[in-house]
Amino acid sequence: MTKRALITGLTGQDGSYLAELLLSKDYEVYGLRRRSSSFNTGRIDHLLNDFRHDKNAKLFLEYGDLADASSLARLLYRLHPDEIYNLGAQSHVHVSFEMPEYTGDVTGLGSVRILEAVRESGVRARIYQASSSEMFGSEPPPQNENTPFHPRSPYGCAKVYAHHIAVNYRESYGMHVSNGILFNHESPRRGENFVTRKITQAIARIHCGLQKKLYLGNLDAKRDWGYAPEYVEAMWMMLQQDTPDDYVIATGETHSVREFVIEAFAHAGLDWEKHVEIDPVYYRPAEVDNLRGDASKARVKLGWTPKVGFDELVRIMVDADIESLEERLRRGEEYIKSS
Repeated sequence: MTKRALITGLTGQDGSYLAELLLSKDYEVYGLRRRSSSFNTGRIDHLLNDFRHDKNAKLFLEYGDLADASSLARLLYRLHPDEIYNLGAQSHVHVSFEMPEYTGDVTGLGSVRILEAVRESGVRARIYQASSSEMFGSEPPPQNENTPFHPRSPYGCAKVYAHHIAVNYRESYGMHVSNGILFNHESPRRGENFVTRKITQAIARIHCGLQKKLYLGNLDAKRDWGYAPEYVEAMWMMLQQDTPDDYVIATGETHSVREFVIEAFAHAGLDWEKHVEIDPVYYRPAEVDNLRGDASKARVKLGWTPKVGFDELVRIMVDADIESLEERLRRGEEYIKSS
């Protein structure tokens, strides 16, 4: 029997890769999208085009909002999904300092709106809640499922609330809710305002002679970077377990932003020191210095292990951005050279 999944945040990096995975497993996939005057479907256009004229289409976009409980309840009553993946959020840490209330509303309270809609509707769906390594904040590595939370941003605080409310609904109502505590995971679909993608897009523009300088903040921050398509597979694995639980998903390796810069520029044949400058505007009010996850539990219970290493991840992202920019230039799209 075909399973039906609802994904919030379908148009984001993780949502797009998760949709691909579920469609490959013959799911019907429904994605939540906010009403907007502009389209934001670039990451899933290839999927939509595949199904647009197919009478047997299995990918659908539904209007709804994590800030609107009634829209979520109506959707659940109508769809009765077997699985729900709550990936929607205001997920940019720096922006969360500028918009703490909005971040708390969507990223934090959005999760309880989903959970309460499931509880009230009686839909017997298994639920995945996207937690984050940012919840650990300044706790020393390695961080695992038993490490205390010490968030250092409004985003991290909102994610801690979402994580705990998911556990509360699991324990209070017997709901099948699992938290995936995912460490940083990147890809060519990563948002352009995240540091890794900012670096690789700048390299592409420098490589093509369209840019000279890249301005960054703290180069010494260390992160555990993995490959996003592998991480969404872990999400799916969690909901196939008979018993819900919480899992750290990570590579177990840590690399600084500086290492990412050096590796990325070197792969493109560029000297990073000639192009990178520090701008204090990109420093956070409170920094998270070192994140490195221990995914032993996921390895043992889910059978999940990462395959793409740090160097390969960097190469994938650099190559993708250079190839994409070169293709757009070949099509005659105009770019203004920076001074």
